[in-house]
Amino acid sequence: MTLLPPPHAAEKNHLTTWHGTTLQDPFHWLRAENWQDVMRDPNALDAEIRAYLTAENAYADAALADTEDLQKALYEEMKARLKPDDRTVPNPDGPWEYFSSFAAGGQYPRLCRRPRGGGEEAVLLDGNAEAAGKTYWDLGAASHSPDHALVAFSTDDKGSELYTVRIRDLATGLNFADELPDTRGDIAWGNDSRTLYYIRVDANHRPRSVWRHVVGTPVASDQCVYEEPDESFFIALGRTQSRAYVLINAHDHQTSEFHVIDADNPDALPRIVAPRTAGHEYDVEHHGESFIITTNSDGAEDFRIVEAPVADPGMANWKELVAHRAGRLIIEVSVTRHHIARLEREDGLPRIVVRRIAEGAEHPIAFAEEAYSLGMASGYEFDTGNLRFTYSSMTTPAETYDYDMATRTRELRKRQEIPSGHDADDYVTRRLFAVAHDGERVPVSLLYRKSTPLDGSAPAFLYGYGAYGISMPASFSTGRLSLVDRGFIFAIAHVRGGKDKGYRWYKDGKAKNKTNTFTDFIAAGELLVAQGFTSRGRIIANGGSAGGMLMGAVANIAPDLFLGIIADVPFVDVLNTMLDKDLPLTPPEWPEWGNPIHSAEDFATIRSYSPYDNVTAKSYPHILATGGLTDPRVTYWEPAKWVAKLRRLNTSGRLLLLKINMGAGHGGASGRYERLKETARDFAFALKIAGLNGPAPSA
Repeated sequence: MTLLPPPHAAEKNHLTTWHGTTLQDPFHWLRAENWQDVMRDPNALDAEIRAYLTAENAYADAALADTEDLQKALYEEMKARLKPDDRTVPNPDGPWEYFSSFAAGGQYPRLCRRPRGGGEEAVLLDGNAEAAGKTYWDLGAASHSPDHALVAFSTDDKGSELYTVRIRDLATGLNFADELPDTRGDIAWGNDSRTLYYIRVDANHRPRSVWRHVVGTPVASDQCVYEEPDESFFIALGRTQSRAYVLINAHDHQTSEFHVIDADNPDALPRIVAPRTAGHEYDVEHHGESFIITTNSDGAEDFRIVEAPVADPGMANWKELVAHRAGRLIIEVSVTRHHIARLEREDGLPRIVVRRIAEGAEHPIAFAEEAYSLGMASGYEFDTGNLRFTYSSMTTPAETYDYDMATRTRELRKRQEIPSGHDADDYVTRRLFAVAHDGERVPVSLLYRKSTPLDGSAPAFLYGYGAYGISMPASFSTGRLSLVDRGFIFAIAHVRGGKDKGYRWYKDGKAKNKTNTFTDFIAAGELLVAQGFTSRGRIIANGGSAGGMLMGAVANIAPDLFLGIIADVPFVDVLNTMLDKDLPLTPPEWPEWGNPIHSAEDFATIRSYSPYDNVTAKSYPHILATGGLTDPRVTYWEPAKWVAKLRRLNTSGRLLLLKINMGAGHGGASGRYERLKETARDFAFALKIAGLNGPAPSA
């Protein structure tokens, strides 16, 4: 079939001047002036903008019409790998064990409990019932009260991340009349089981204040207990493992400040732990008369652990427990009555170290594979000798263990089931290193079938992110098997901007060093070509959000290296977004990217790589860009403007597609099966352009 001409966005004059430089943005009009209203009601979107997005969606559907059968096959394959009635391992808390489960065929999880040690199970909250009749539904958080009589939960039914908190009486199954709208979703109970702390967002969608609500009272009588004065700081809520304190974490991307509330005193006000200092990041746990603090103070770039007296926790009173060691990044700390467990990473690989508090003796938990993913789950209880952790690799499905920290024995509690079958011996996982332009060694994790030819003929699917210090674990994924089974080599480039090789790995990929993220990714692609895994122009790159910025950048820098680009909710209009101080994330993002409003140097740096600003007349790879209409993180107009500009300047004639989910936000479709359909579409695009869109392989 002949594809109809693609839609072309109108060009409208829009000039702004910054630091003596005039910017022309002909597609600025795609930014809805009433975006705050659209977040709450998608029907408020301007008719001209809606018409353009609708036309782009129709064009993308038409361009991928010949993959409909393939998309269905991919969807059914991925669905068949998910256990229909899957559940988590029950987590004990006093007389009960709490867990989540799926009803067979259910899209959304259920919050459940049973008596400790086993017994009749009860469904406390059924996501499928709550989502009935809604095109989108997301459970932000759910937390049972300390006396086990109530559960508070937050939900978003538009994808805009504006959560409403509700409270349910578990004896009757009915919700209280008091509902808390326009919250961030965080929930923290006071120990009286009547006091509930939550976060309200402001008019610009930023979490700026903590409120105290008493169950059964009017919302109008709620009290504000903390107001963040700095618009560039976000706040989050939590609780210490001991349950003695509610935690308020005020932070941007390089500085944090904690306030604690005595959870036993409903009228208590927050008390500061250590005042914020630019560049100082810390986290707080509690043990007896001490706070256990993970900190990068005193030059501890990769963090150290200190203790401080609860009565006077300022930095002057910090006493070191675990010293800093360069290159060993402390990621997470869990504190129980007798032990401190920490998750750390060194040279790209994670491990868990257990420390007995009384004498300070430490031991690691050993793992055998060359590359793997590891995570800790703190659980509900403080007086416990068990540590729960999860383990997987690119070939090994997830395993959940309970580890006895005293006897050093582990019990396998769950192994991820793949109903359609999975034989790890059919696959190979490898860990390589690409040499970057400055000599740095960039880890690259690979997965492929043993039968895949390594002669350069195979296509490669190269994933990257590289921002905010977020590492990309070499973990198991059921979805990517559909590509690998069809002959793709799947690779993850652990580029700078993440913390895969420590905090410095993050610093060397942010702000003025941001271009290292892009060149690291290109080096990973060049490695795959040089070692015969694939060929130049046979790589499909994928990244989302800040990883979508990476996609836009490498498309500009090295278009001939890639066959295609899949950019999910891509942050591609970096300069204009960082110049727009009213957008939800802009002020808190300045430490990550720079502040182009106040700094001419930052303006020039961002302008030099911002994907949208650097689209030029050249031959681009195939591109599929996605977005969500109610996305508050990467607004829909970023991919829309990017594609519009590419349409004007791209000379290749290859596919250039935009797909906007008109009923979802940053995470795309909300249901576990509906989300698979979006993945199937992306994979079908990859297989189509790679010439592998034939029938599914034989088992």
